[in-house]
Amino acid sequence: MNKSNSSRILNSGLHVAILLDGNGRWAAARGLPRSEGHRAGVTAVHRVVRCAPSLGIGTLTLYAFSSNNWDRPASEVASLLGLLESYLRGAAGECESDGVRVRVIGRRDRIPPSLVEAIEAVERRTAGGDRLEVRIALDYSSRQAILRASCWMLSSLEVSEREFARRLGQVTHGGEPAPDVDLLIRTGGERRLSDFMLWECAYAELLFTPRMWPEFEAADLEAAVDDYLRRERRFGRLPEAAAS
Repeated sequence: MNKSNSSRILNSGLHVAILLDGNGRWAAARGLPRSEGHRAGVTAVHRVVRCAPSLGIGTLTLYAFSSNNWDRPASEVASLLGLLESYLRGAAGECESDGVRVRVIGRRDRIPPSLVEAIEAVERRTAGGDRLEVRIALDYSSRQAILRASCWMLSSLEVSEREFARRLGQVTHGGEPAPDVDLLIRTGGERRLSDFMLWECAYAELLFTPRMWPEFEAADLEAAVDDYLRRERRFGRLPEAAAS
């Protein structure tokens, strides 16, 4: 990363969202069970969480388990949820020491009670973290969240975007609204949003990589941020107006 880009990053407080795709295909290509791909994916999560603050990322949202993933085989679902619980319990101390705040967004009424306990414990323990906020999307559907927030707001004649975002955070257990996503990354070669952060990604820059999630390294995240910084973000304005 060049020096000028580095100084820009450190002042930016970027919100980066990542769809963690390709665990199963990575495992299949190596003759391994899918569960081993998910296990390798957890190691990749550790890598990106450790390096994110040095890239000026202030919020990192990871799509770990979508509401549609309940349709997968029960054994795979159980393995995934078990790995998530182990990660949350095991990473709590390191995150607390590193100033990383962990939040879990999504529904909590359909996941095992032990996982809910792990979520609440890591959120309490890391609540003081101010170096990086890691948001893990679990049993998450952006469409369902928007619908629930909309129903909540039906009694209001006029609603600001800020107030709606606040309600959206409440229905997903996200607390105060996260900043809009600056950069969305999807690994695994697919090129779609898959019901992830639809409201927050209204003006996100998108980056799709064929690299499978277990292969994703700190250098890949750095390259993605560098690519983002080279893009011109206009938000509907003319280039000269956006530059000013």
